[in-house]
Amino acid sequence: MKGITAGEDRVQRLCRDHGIWSVFSKKRGLNRRPGSPVHDDLVERDFTAAAANELWLTDITEHPTAEGNLCLCAVKDVYSGRIVGYSMDSRMKSSLAVAALENAVLARNPAGTVVHSDRGSQFRSRRFVESLRHHGLTGSMGRVGACADNAAMESFFSLLQKNILDRQRWTTRQDLRLAITTWIERTYHRRRRQRRLGKLTPIEYETINRTALTAA
Repeated sequence: MKGITAGEDRVQRLCRDHGIWSVFSKKRGLNRRPGSPVHDDLVERDFTAAAANELWLTDITEHPTAEGNLCLCAVKDVYSGRIVGYSMDSRMKSSLAVAALENAVLARNPAGTVVHSDRGSQFRSRRFVESLRHHGLTGSMGRVGACADNAAMESFFSLLQKNILDRQRWTTRQDLRLAITTWIERTYHRRRRQRRLGKLTPIEYETINRTALTAA
């Protein structure tokens, strides 16, 4: 078949007219301020990695509770799909993104890792950029308004929304915080098998490949 060339505006209009929607859920309630990139796009939608800590993705979502929103910033290792760092807070500040990155660094001790994000103000902030530089990490940023530029991270948030966020109405931030942490650590990492990993969980995939590498 011949390919069809069409601009993004036309595609969006055709999808809207025919009731076609993205499989990735829109991160509700976000008041993000995209701006000029402070890093080049080093990923270009190629969400693959040959080894652990080669490419990380990071993004932010939030969800309401009866006492106010809870914001989550997560850092995902593309190699295994494992969430290597995350942080939660009541406000979407640069410190939220920095804390998630610092937690990932503490857990993984990376060297030269590419960290890909969107152009949200938290990831363009001086504090986040300095944290990348301090740990010898390389920043990367996708285009404005192009969710496919961070699709692998969007898929994680879509799973979180389906399995936790939308399952009930949350009374307190602490209740939701505990539910998110439990789902990530017990279910997503240890029980949810991924087709692209050969039907292994993220922890199984890392353990098996680490053992094979050591044996070699």
